[in-house]
Amino acid sequence: MGGTILIVGDGAMSTLCAQLLADKGHALRLWSAFPDNAAALDATRENRRYLPGVRLPESLEITADPAGAFAGVLLAISAVPTQFIRHWWRRLKPHCPEALPICSAAKGIENDSLLRPTQILADVLAGAPDAPWPLAAISGPSIAREVAEGKPATVVAASADAALAERIQALFTTPAFRVYTNDDLPGVEVAGATKNVIAIAAGILDGLRAGDNAKAALLARGLVEITRLGVAMGGQPETFFGLAGLGDLVTTCISPHGRNRSLGEAIGRGQALADALAATNSVVEGVATARSVLALARRQDVEMPITAAVHAVLADQQQPIDAIAQLMSRPPKAEH
Repeated sequence: MGGTILIVGDGAMSTLCAQLLADKGHALRLWSAFPDNAAALDATRENRRYLPGVRLPESLEITADPAGAFAGVLLAISAVPTQFIRHWWRRLKPHCPEALPICSAAKGIENDSLLRPTQILADVLAGAPDAPWPLAAISGPSIAREVAEGKPATVVAASADAALAERIQALFTTPAFRVYTNDDLPGVEVAGATKNVIAIAAGILDGLRAGDNAKAALLARGLVEITRLGVAMGGQPETFFGLAGLGDLVTTCISPHGRNRSLGEAIGRGQALADALAATNSVVEGVATARSVLALARRQDVEMPITAAVHAVLADQQQPIDAIAQLMSRPPKAEH
């Protein structure tokens, strides 16, 4: 691929994208919204806050200048947490070329607007969530630390534009990082967002030492909730049983590196939400997303009891053990 690839963001995912793409010889530029962060990354060639120990290539250009960020760029990777996409891309919009292909690496639903990451990008850049713009998303079970260490991982590149999905596939695929294409962009993004909420619930179970049976049931019923909402929002049912759905859900709910699961575990052990958030240096997407997903469920008239329980714990300060008791005391019914 000729031209430069722009990576927007300075977190773990942007660092990982820089490493993966540099290994394939692509010309790269990383834009950080924070001049101090950009200077530190440029000087140390290491993201010591979000992905320590991973060397950023010398060939990677790092800048905090929005005007120069897009010079010679043919494609952008948006690795910005969902709740910050609108803010930072508004800054970048005056400099972004018309119809520049953008691949989102975010997993969440924006508060208030209830838009998916690519819908936020379309809204900012093209004026409406459904306005034409070449957009894709890369998603799936991909703990950044493991991928950076060269451990095998498999994800999907989703877009309504098959050619763009194939372009992202070719861009990222390596011997240890396999990328499938998928034409179900809504389904892939809904799955990526909702699994973070279920992962908080999984962590709460771990903190309470509720056992493996409880977690297995949570994953199974959590997948039901994810699928209900995703299909109601236009997703394809099979997406939720693939890498972006079940695959990402399992990884997020069992990995000790999972930020959402780890936060849930701290809450399950009795730590207050504010203290648990203060103890991490990363954005825990599932906290804000729980509010958005519950609002979407109400809008779509979809039953999501696990999501409602997580939101009650996070927002209403319900005791985790009481939330579990309410879930277990729901009226008996058929599984399907």
